[in-house]
Amino acid sequence: MDKKIYLKELKRLQIELVTLQQWVQHHGLKLVVLFEGRDAAGKGGAIKRISEKLNPRVCRIAALPAPSDREQTQWYFQRYVSHLPANGEIVLFDRSWYNRAGVEQVMNFCSDEEYEEFLRSCPEFERMLLRSGIILLKYWFSVSDEEQERRFLERLNDPLKRWKFSPMDLQSRSRWQLYSEAKDRMFAHTDTRHSPWYVIDSDDKKKARLNCIRHLLSQIEYQPIATAPIELPALDSRGYIRAPLDQQNWVEDHYGDDNE
Repeated sequence: MDKKIYLKELKRLQIELVTLQQWVQHHGLKLVVLFEGRDAAGKGGAIKRISEKLNPRVCRIAALPAPSDREQTQWYFQRYVSHLPANGEIVLFDRSWYNRAGVEQVMNFCSDEEYEEFLRSCPEFERMLLRSGIILLKYWFSVSDEEQERRFLERLNDPLKRWKFSPMDLQSRSRWQLYSEAKDRMFAHTDTRHSPWYVIDSDDKKKARLNCIRHLLSQIEYQPIATAPIELPALDSRGYIRAPLDQQNWVEDHYGDDNE
């Protein structure tokens, strides 16, 4: 996708996201968006573009680490419930409770009984969220095996992206078919009428980000919030004399005109 076209459309959509944020705040809505998919599918990039122009006090990202020993003894959904939004908040889950239906099941991090119980209880859990007034959107980023391989190689060869590649990525690559089976079974149980999955073709990252944002905006009826014009007040002129600036520890300017 042409970069100029992408950036122009992204800016337009991010302005709409700011309008949506104001609507969520004004009406006390509670919005939860889940981002799932294979490793290197582009979830993180989409989350970044959605959140980067929004108020972090309104829009939070929940990217939970592996559960602690204590959390492993809790009700499975408990650690996620604490990250759900209050009125006027948006929470973007960078992976979510669906870990159990994906990586935990494929990597044998949970028992068969725990996995089967998740498939039974997840639709009910999501009904509870909806009944409580939460707006729940679920996105699956779909990437081909060829594109995933290209992105993995890019991570390995780019020092700015090397940190993104983990031993788990190797496991996910070698277990491609198992992940496919897990995803299909997860959809069979949790792609419901009241809480459907929305699939994003993410082989082209730029298109995936734009399509995801457009769809998200289309799922909520919102309007611009009228605000009164703001005028900046005049500076306080009490005659205070500030301390000399040369007494402060200034960081050296390495990029001034003399250093070009």
